[in-house]
Amino acid sequence: MARFGPLLLLVGPALVLAGVRQPLPVLFMVPVGSGGENLTAGLLPAVSLALQDLERQTEPLGKYRVQLQLLDSQCDPAKDLKVLFDALWAGPMYLLMLGGACPSVTSLIARALPALGLLQVSFEAPPPSLSNRKWYRHLVSTVPPVRAVNLATVKLLQRYRWRRVGLLTQDRPGLAEMTRDLIRQLLRADVQLAAAERFSGDACSGLRRLQDEDVRIIVGHFEDGSVTDVFCCAFRLGLFGPRYQWILAAGRSSGWRLGWQPSSCSASSLLTAADGSFRLQVRQLSSTDTPGVSGRTPQEYLELYLKQLNQEGSEVNPLHAFAYDAVWVAARVLVQVKETARKFGSLRNVSVGEEEEGKMLLEAVKSTHFEGVTGPVSFRNGERMTVIELIQFQGDSGVLVGEFNTSHQQVRVLNQLLRFKGPGPARDQTLVRQQPLRVGLLLYCVLSAAAVGTIFITLTVLCIIIIGRWRWPQRPGASPQDELLLLGLLLSSASVLFSGLDRTSLPDPTLEIFCSVRLWTLSLGHTVGLAALLTRTWRVYFVCSVRLKNQLQETGRVQLWILLLDLLVLTSWQILDPLRWEVLQHRLEDSAADQDVVIQSFSERCSSANMELWLTAVCGFKAPLLGLGCFLAWNIRAAAVSGRLLAVSMFSLTGFSASAAAGSLLTSSDPAAQFCLCSMLILSCNLFILMGLFAPQVFWLLSSSCSSSGELQQVELQADAAEEAGVEGLRRRNQELRSQSGQLDVQIETIAMELSATLQQETGCGAAPQLCTARPPAEENINSPERVRRRLSMQLPILHHSYLPVVGGVRSSSSSLFGEQEVVAPRHQDHFLYS
Repeated sequence: MARFGPLLLLVGPALVLAGVRQPLPVLFMVPVGSGGENLTAGLLPAVSLALQDLERQTEPLGKYRVQLQLLDSQCDPAKDLKVLFDALWAGPMYLLMLGGACPSVTSLIARALPALGLLQVSFEAPPPSLSNRKWYRHLVSTVPPVRAVNLATVKLLQRYRWRRVGLLTQDRPGLAEMTRDLIRQLLRADVQLAAAERFSGDACSGLRRLQDEDVRIIVGHFEDGSVTDVFCCAFRLGLFGPRYQWILAAGRSSGWRLGWQPSSCSASSLLTAADGSFRLQVRQLSSTDTPGVSGRTPQEYLELYLKQLNQEGSEVNPLHAFAYDAVWVAARVLVQVKETARKFGSLRNVSVGEEEEGKMLLEAVKSTHFEGVTGPVSFRNGERMTVIELIQFQGDSGVLVGEFNTSHQQVRVLNQLLRFKGPGPARDQTLVRQQPLRVGLLLYCVLSAAAVGTIFITLTVLCIIIIGRWRWPQRPGASPQDELLLLGLLLSSASVLFSGLDRTSLPDPTLEIFCSVRLWTLSLGHTVGLAALLTRTWRVYFVCSVRLKNQLQETGRVQLWILLLDLLVLTSWQILDPLRWEVLQHRLEDSAADQDVVIQSFSERCSSANMELWLTAVCGFKAPLLGLGCFLAWNIRAAAVSGRLLAVSMFSLTGFSASAAAGSLLTSSDPAAQFCLCSMLILSCNLFILMGLFAPQVFWLLSSSCSSSGELQQVELQADAAEEAGVEGLRRRNQELRSQSGQLDVQIETIAMELSATLQQETGCGAAPQLCTARPPAEENINSPERVRRRLSMQLPILHHSYLPVVGGVRSSSSSLFGEQEVVAPRHQDHFLYS
């Protein structure tokens, strides 16, 4: 970096007092090389005004004067370091340096400032990479850091509850670093970054991708020269209006210059697209009318600055006011350090070292506080505390609608000045309105009342059955499976009471307990009822079958094994994969009232990680049992009235069970329909079994208890006759018929022997039967021995089987001998076949 002339003193009133005041040497580094003349020309008038005001005021300089040496920063780190070291070597001893317009050079020099014993006061916003105050504590700036602008953006998003945003960044080194810092702050604030797009020339491709991601809140990091192109693309793509909100986080202070460059969109189109947009920018001048530390108001300073620019023909630099305040910061810090060092040295009679001077510089910066043209100037942890303005573009101009104060980090918005395109702030995305699908209170109360009624009926029948078994142990239709079947009906009916509960009625821990209770009551109730009906059907089938053995097989073990298998599956399910209360999301539906709102319905259910596996295990062993029960019921459907009703009960249990399983799967997305369908099927099945199997028994028991003693005796006699139609009566009757069949066999043999003896006496062939066979018959007689023997050989087997009518024989009414043994149960006393 080449020296820009020898030691340069700014012309003005300072030259008059230069000989009588002690100099405070300051390095002034700005880029004045290629492309930097406009920046230097815009800053030098502000610095000159600051020095003039310092000389005019007795405070803070007093007996000191500021001496500046201008260095040309060519934004080359190697050359800049060489020129800086040359200036420090040539002297005098510098304590402070102004400037730092090149980020690459600023970051390199700022790291070396502690070793050089320098304090740098910058009028450029420090990048986020220099936020580590442990390394860059000797760098201070009168401009708030980029992090403050990003923080203001995040606070604005949080104020309007925007939780999903998109980011559009221009491909520039400074803006890229600003974007990275904003992404970090969005993550800390729990704001979702839906998409981040960069552009260098045409911004339309990036905006299309944002549109594809349904981004509604767009944060823009781009220079003022690209604003026209961006909003022109936004107008063509329709990214404007009440559904979209633009936030331009510029950082630097500049006015709205929309449309200053030619584009393919008209001025009205650009104004339409940009209407309602926000811009966050650092406040350039204070709005107060009170004179500051320089004795001038901000408006007076601006008039003088513009007057000098007109004289020099230069352009306005957006950093001129911060450069003006930076000179005042440097002067106050240097004066305070010099006075402190002089007092410290006079007290101890020693000179102050460079390390002590560095600490004094940092302390002086912390204690600096005055009213500048950019507002109150103070520093916290090396960062400038100031105000960031919130500008909203309304019509063809920008309106100040709020501000962000970096001191208390709060956004203050003037709601009366805000103007949104829609009824309120735009939504950050399509609003998803959650709609729970629950069982209605009325439906739950109705079905619960029906379940309670079914339970009451079942308990009543159970009490009547128990009392009747105690009073009439040998009553017709009695079965040891009655109580077991009624217990299954009670459990399955009780499961309805736990099915319609949800979070609105009970807390989560209690609901999870009820999930397990519902599963156990329903499954055990179904298993117990199925086992009872299956064993009863099994016993009737074997009694009525031609394959009847001498003794019916025991069915108690079958019931026990079925129950143990169900308990094994349920226990394994409860231990390995217990039921939990989970939320099930359903498909989205458009709202008829608002096109920007969709309805997200959800339901809550009891489920586990491997729900399908466990349901398959439960249904896997119950389905074959139901199929076996239907097979047995089909074979006993024509046995008797009792057999037909038992078969119908088995068929109904199978049908209701299959319907409930299929209906539960088909209505899983609608809890109310699922609860209604399954509950009605369960209760209907229970009531059908109660009316079909137990109503005749209850009727007989009630009529027996209301009859007189004579009528009771007659009813008992009729019951004894009817009992023979039952399974136990059939068993005893079959045993009696077998004994009678044996007696008849003996009688037949006796008769056959007597007939043979009679024939021998009549024919005289007892001693020589061979002679009788050779003798021809005298005449054809129907009572001849040969014909009698032939008739006996054909009729005796028929007579033998006629005494087994149960297993397929026919009645024999031609013989008084066999007719006495025939017993036919009256048809009107036919009861159910109970095992």
